[in-house]
Amino acid sequence: MSWFSFHLNDFAVSFLSVLFEGVPFLLLGSIISGFVDVFVSPERMARLLPGRGVGSVFLSGLLGLIFPMCECGSVIVIRRFIRKGLPLSAAVTYMLASPIVSPIVAVSTFAAFRGQNPWIMTCLRLALGYVLAVGAGLVARKAKPESILLPAMLNQNSARRRSGLSVAAAPTQDFSDLAASSSVSQKLLLAVQSATADFLDVAFFLIIGAVVASVFNTAVNQQVILPLATNAPLAIGSMMILRFLLAICSTTDAFIAASFAAFPFAAKLAFLVFGPLFDFKLLFLYGVIFRRRLVLLFGIVMFVLVGLICCRIAGMQFLRI
Repeated sequence: MSWFSFHLNDFAVSFLSVLFEGVPFLLLGSIISGFVDVFVSPERMARLLPGRGVGSVFLSGLLGLIFPMCECGSVIVIRRFIRKGLPLSAAVTYMLASPIVSPIVAVSTFAAFRGQNPWIMTCLRLALGYVLAVGAGLVARKAKPESILLPAMLNQNSARRRSGLSVAAAPTQDFSDLAASSSVSQKLLLAVQSATADFLDVAFFLIIGAVVASVFNTAVNQQVILPLATNAPLAIGSMMILRFLLAICSTTDAFIAASFAAFPFAAKLAFLVFGPLFDFKLLFLYGVIFRRRLVLLFGIVMFVLVGLICCRIAGMQFLRI
């Protein structure tokens, strides 16, 4: 029997089912991200945090429940927030947590895993995402900014401190300033434009992901990949690598993960937790804010941590599904 047998009808049914399930969540996520981008200022975010202590890090990990953002949008927004004086530890925590600890992601994950223990998958995904984001934020709190941020980001923060400007008066030329000086109708238009740009950018990755998943599930002989899928460490590592390469959005990646029927629960969980923290597009987006060496180190550490945690979960009897 051949290891690869492509049938257009089977592929089309699988591709369209994944696409049509994922697009509504992608659209909803893009709309909300666009409005957060325009209407949520760093000052408003800072007012929700209890100062600059450890408590602000733990609370920042939950702000995605109020201000959800996809991973692409969160990096751009956090760049602006850091420039305007939001504590670095809180900014890092929100940036990493908001693409996972989000009501949209929770609902999409639950919907995608109907019949595959959706409550357990959804709760574990959000819990692990929160813990890893807070851990990264606590590390950032102890580190020196010059060891984390690019010189350009440091120079802007230093200039703001020397001038004695408050967070609200920090000098920056970006999209948020345009929105701040606009009327409500103009802000709505800007939010729609931002949402449209996010949707078009991320829809491409969703389509690629749906194509790969559909070909894998309908054309590849499942007996060939059975040894890989039944070995927990190999399955977990391969799913994380696949998620890194696909670079799909966290609002829709659950539909891709759920379609890999041959792979175990823990491997799908690794796919869903690792991807929003570090994938191919984030490798470059993080480089706009953080030092390249740190970005690579972060990716390696997250890969190892998520892999070890999911291998441990794979050994739990009630999750061997």
